[in-house]
Amino acid sequence: MEVQATTRYARMSPKKMREVARTIQGRPAPEAVDFLTLIPRKSAKLIAKTLKSAIANAENNANLSADSLVVKSARIENGPVLKRFKAGAKGSAKPRTKKMAHIRIVLTDGNDNN
Repeated sequence: MEVQATTRYARMSPKKMREVARTIQGRPAPEAVDFLTLIPRKSAKLIAKTLKSAIANAENNANLSADSLVVKSARIENGPVLKRFKAGAKGSAKPRTKKMAHIRIVLTDGNDNN
């Protein structure tokens, strides 16, 4: 059975988050949480929070044990972009883009029957 959790509009660049998300795919869920706590990056904290939510969803909604769960996929999708301006030299303005990301984590217990 598959269980998922989603965090939308995470205020971080998707490119930076994908680097960390790739490292947890295929790992057992408890091991992935421990692994993420050791990574000193903001993206690791955001992904760990979503992963813990997915584990809680599995335990409460689907009555699955956390020890039997494996991270099937950790997808980071592009969110909206905030366009801002920063003051530049001689009264000019320089454009800045503040990117957002959507985090989607899918856990599975290994059984294919739905």
